[in-house]
Amino acid sequence: MTGTLYLCATPIGNLNDITFRVLDTLREVDIIAAEDTRNSIKLLNHFEIKTPMTSYHEHNKVEKALQIISWLKAGKNIALITDAGTPAISDPGEVLVEKCLKERIPVTSLPGCCALITALTLSGISARRFCFEGFLPGEKKERRFVLDELGRETRTIILYEAPHHLKRTLGELYDVLGERRITLCRELTKRFETVFPTSIEQAVAYYEKEEPRGEYVLVIEGLDRNKLKLDEQTKWEEISIREHMRIYEDKGIDRKEAMKKVAADRGISKREVYQSLLC
Repeated sequence: MTGTLYLCATPIGNLNDITFRVLDTLREVDIIAAEDTRNSIKLLNHFEIKTPMTSYHEHNKVEKALQIISWLKAGKNIALITDAGTPAISDPGEVLVEKCLKERIPVTSLPGCCALITALTLSGISARRFCFEGFLPGEKKERRFVLDELGRETRTIILYEAPHHLKRTLGELYDVLGERRITLCRELTKRFETVFPTSIEQAVAYYEKEEPRGEYVLVIEGLDRNKLKLDEQTKWEEISIREHMRIYEDKGIDRKEAMKKVAADRGISKREVYQSLLC
């Protein structure tokens, strides 16, 4: 029979945050695939877990996934863990899960710690709608593309960042997003947990004097929808209503429907569009 892949969430700091279900699973599976066995051995030793480990990380995620799948097909049950948090979240585990599903190998997730959710709930910024970008791309062109997308994002934005890149990232966020609320979270669930609600501008100024320490989760206020709508309407004021109409009519849209679209674009009534066209 085919084995099962268990995605096991592990603590992001405080070891007491691990679940009983995860502990039972780590003891019962045949193999534990860990992002860094040197780090994970500390967790296993703490809970006196003797299950053998194998490495599965960013640099071997493709070839090692094939080996893990062969073990699963042979009937072995395998637990996947990261250094901290939930596998597949900003983690090569997503590659293994995708391959397992294609091979119709059973996969189940054992919920637990996740830094992005922990930070979001602590941020004081709206948690009703949010997007998670993880770490920004390192490649300059792709990074700029993502930042420009985030500049128009109306949902709360969550990013991960390493301390040695934090100053650069905050500067880029200020250049693209402007003045927004931001909460910087670090050392989550640990003794010196820090939650720093501020603005992007103030965060830039703060870290010009203070050296960033620890891994960060950035929770950033989304763009106000009313402001976004107003900005879009303002852009249309650069051309006349007649020119605006022509844009839609050139696409084959009939005059009545074009008037409706122009009115919606500019935030005015259809009557105002009609009156303008009479002039």
